Amino acid sequence: MIYRKTGNLRAVQLLFGHTKIESTVRHLGIDVDDALLIADQVEI
Repeated sequence: MIYRKTGNLRAVQLLFGHTKIESTVRHLGIDVDDALLIADQVEI
């Protein structure tokens, strides 16, 4: 829900406690390329 409302992949990553963005992407079920584009827009 947080990701859908904010598009903030980094926030979701922190809340899940993931060290790798790829883990968060798997849990969200979004495309890796889309997630990496979003991550590039957010400070990681």
